[in-house]
Amino acid sequence: MEESVVAPSTIAWLAFGLGAVFGLVAHKTSFCTMGAVSDALNMGDWNRVRMWMLAIAVAIFGTAALQLTGLLDVSKSIYTGSRLAWLSHLLGGLAFGVGMTLASGCGSKTLIRIGGGNLKSLVVFVFLGIAAYMTMRGLFGAWRMQWLDSVSIELGSRQDLPALLAATGMAPDNALLAAAGVVGGLLAVGALASREAWRADILLGGIVVGLVVVAGWYVSGHIGYVAEHPETLEEAFVGTNSGRAESFTFVAPFAFTLELLMLWTDTSRIVTFGIASALGVITGSALYAVASGRFRLESFRDPGDLVRHIVGAVLMGFGGVTALGCTIGQGITGFSTLALGSILTTLAIVAGAAITMKVQYWLLMREG
Repeated sequence: MEESVVAPSTIAWLAFGLGAVFGLVAHKTSFCTMGAVSDALNMGDWNRVRMWMLAIAVAIFGTAALQLTGLLDVSKSIYTGSRLAWLSHLLGGLAFGVGMTLASGCGSKTLIRIGGGNLKSLVVFVFLGIAAYMTMRGLFGAWRMQWLDSVSIELGSRQDLPALLAATGMAPDNALLAAAGVVGGLLAVGALASREAWRADILLGGIVVGLVVVAGWYVSGHIGYVAEHPETLEEAFVGTNSGRAESFTFVAPFAFTLELLMLWTDTSRIVTFGIASALGVITGSALYAVASGRFRLESFRDPGDLVRHIVGAVLMGFGGVTALGCTIGQGITGFSTLALGSILTTLAIVAGAAITMKVQYWLLMREG
């Protein structure tokens, strides 16, 4: 009996809807990783860090639940392979952290700001997409493969913490429960330990963003999963650019969006999960901006501002592809798989942003 295959357009529309929820809630709650690092570093305000930590914890718990119920196999994602390209994760993460600070926000914040009428972020979108494409398939990609990706460690098992625990002899389900319980539990406690965290916007932003990532896994990894595609007779994930299970990430989809627009008449090109989710974030953000009266056009202050944003966008495009994700793609989606590479990348992104902010502050004080 031939297996039914969901239409790619169905996956795209579901991704668009989830992206719209992400964009609306993230705009309303000011969910922003760069802003979280800046608040903590410059003002001692940890509320947005708590929101981000809560989102990661929710994503970890939800992703573990999908795996335990047989609705998702994270081994079929890009995050959990046995080869740990540690240099790519660290340098790519650092580059992304520097870039998002120069460009006034990460990939998701860029989409949110576009929805709010920010023309600077539209420029960031284009340059980030070009740099990401160059890093996947162009000049930057040759450098990446030769000098960075070639430096790696072969672990002998998958790199996610549950798989590493299972390799010691622990039952796979118990390993998953232990790893998700400890890591997710620590993050949840860290996020909610303070009374300040029990504010509506922090809870709303953290819980909804985390659940949207889990829902993304369900859409691509379960609804879009075909054990034996009738055309290829091989396993397939419908409507994803990677051909694997995906959830939210905002670097490569920028490149694929530009590619689709440039090659629109090529009928083999479709609106994928990543493209649709990015467009959904813009739409959700725009809906909130218009409804709340926050929509306004904003452009660059001076040529220096333009240069900083372009440089930041290029660094994000290069760094995000090199590290296999951004503050959302690795910092929440990848982190939800408990992969070592995702954890390394997340730490490197935060370090890159913090260092850049310190340098910017030093330069500002020096000028003063």
